[in-house]
Amino acid sequence: MKSIVIFIAVLLSSLTISSKSYSQDDFPILKGPYMGQNPPGMVAEPFAPGIISKDGWELEGVFSPGMKEFYFTTNRKKATVTGFRLQNNIWKKYIEFPRTGEITFSPDGKRMHMAKGYKERVGDGWSERKSLGPMFDRKDWGIMRLTASAKGTYVFDDYKSNDMIRISSLKDGKRQVPKKMGSIVNTGKWTAHPFIAPDESYLIWDSEREGGYGDTDLYISFKQKDGLWGPAINMGDKVNSDKADFYASVTPNGKYILFNRDFGEGNIDIYWVDAQIIETLRSK
Repeated sequence: MKSIVIFIAVLLSSLTISSKSYSQDDFPILKGPYMGQNPPGMVAEPFAPGIISKDGWELEGVFSPGMKEFYFTTNRKKATVTGFRLQNNIWKKYIEFPRTGEITFSPDGKRMHMAKGYKERVGDGWSERKSLGPMFDRKDWGIMRLTASAKGTYVFDDYKSNDMIRISSLKDGKRQVPKKMGSIVNTGKWTAHPFIAPDESYLIWDSEREGGYGDTDLYISFKQKDGLWGPAINMGDKVNSDKADFYASVTPNGKYILFNRDFGEGNIDIYWVDAQIIETLRSK
């Protein structure tokens, strides 16, 4: 699978994010919510076609809590994150910085997680990248994406350990040693890029499994009443394709799922779909 090779080449520098303005020349004026885009229905479609999703490498699109910032990654020169901010109903490009891990946000918006590091919200910007500590900052683990619930549970992948996903909860305010998740999640190849719901009611990840649509697909598991994770459910052909579909996240308002689709030959786009599909799958 080509996309996993891309993700292994993660830049691990540590830089400061400021609120410096950057050129808007490559982007039209975008007004209104969702980067000015008309929301999708129950069939996945490109996000901001010709603006964000175009020829080349555009991936890891995420909105921050509050829905007033949007970030995505390109590699036209090197892996670079571009950030937009909604100001007076217009999306303005406000920052660019080298990619140091796949970006996710804590549900309260106070942390920008970046693999085994994070930045804290400081005013309208971000602190320097900080380490999550020796429990996570290990040379033998290849964390690409770490996602957090409102309870402080971390779920993260590891490409150095045969592509597995681990989980670490908080107990009485103390971080628990990460544990490998069970076979419901850790089955198949290229298992990676988890997203845990803020309330921990479901987990989405990608993997190449028997019975899928041809390459990596998006899967979902719902937490059961007994606290265990339910069976892995393929998210279906309205989301998945015969291409590599991966890196899903749900917008902080819970309305849409953003993910990546790899068309090969260096062309990766951001797609999105109505998150109501989660409730449809939950009822099965």
